Amino acid sequence: MTTKHFLDLSAISATDLRLILKHAAALKKARSKGKLSTLAAGKKLAMIFEKNSTRTRVSFEVGMMELGGYALSFNGNELQLGRGETVADTAKVLSRYVDAIMLRCHSHDKLVELAENAQVPVINGLTEFSHPCQIMADILTFEEHVGPLEGKTVAWVGDGNNVAQSWIQASALFKCTLRIACPNKLQPLPEVVTWARERGGMIEISESPQEAVRGADCVITDTWVSMGDPDPEVQIHMLAPYQVNEALMALASPKAIFLHCLPAHRGEEVTAAVIDGPQSKVFDEAENRLHVQKAILLWCLNFI
Repeated sequence: MTTKHFLDLSAISATDLRLILKHAAALKKARSKGKLSTLAAGKKLAMIFEKNSTRTRVSFEVGMMELGGYALSFNGNELQLGRGETVADTAKVLSRYVDAIMLRCHSHDKLVELAENAQVPVINGLTEFSHPCQIMADILTFEEHVGPLEGKTVAWVGDGNNVAQSWIQASALFKCTLRIACPNKLQPLPEVVTWARERGGMIEISESPQEAVRGADCVITDTWVSMGDPDPEVQIHMLAPYQVNEALMALASPKAIFLHCLPAHRGEEVTAAVIDGPQSKVFDEAENRLHVQKAILLWCLNFI
């Protein structure tokens, strides 16, 4: 049986992504009634963190526990990987011990190399290129509060970063319009945009937050400075005009929701009035990481 990795939305069919979302919603509903699936009883997940994490770590660990399995967590320096062991050797060894591996790291190439050498599923917990688990939680949240994503308009305001790039992939697979407003120097990678447009993705990129947000069904932003950004002060200066505030949100659809993958810096990329206001669904979004990750694990382990 072919090993099913969850590395990027672009590598998974829209049908399978829909299947994962369907099961995430069902798992969430069952959990609210005190019913937990134990399909993954006895299964083991190794989690490797080169970058700090709250939501990714806790949601995967709790998720695996609630599915009846176990999660082992390591930072990069705890493994021999941090002392020079090759990614390939690490993948081959861990494959003898566990049933799946989740990696949150700086280099997307490292993630791909791990998957190429592992005999068990590998899940992308975040790289500098993409963050597919987050977007799946975003979509689940959007559809809970707004309705089906197809035909809707999503506005991304700020840095064209890894989360934005996963949203670009999602726009083609889920058939929504994605408007991106970002400084010219911080635009997403052109090859990601090209991939999506070649598959029917409706992507509009400009330097105007107002143009992007006007009439949108959802407004999304992210921190202005990520771990590893070389010159944070310059980046903050460039992104200052891209703050999501009350005036900008007022341009969106009256029923629009606000999303942010967190952690947030109130007063920088978003004002407190917006993120703590009635249109904000950021804590539903954070909770949905748990349900989505459980469904991703079940998909990777061939239970769905």
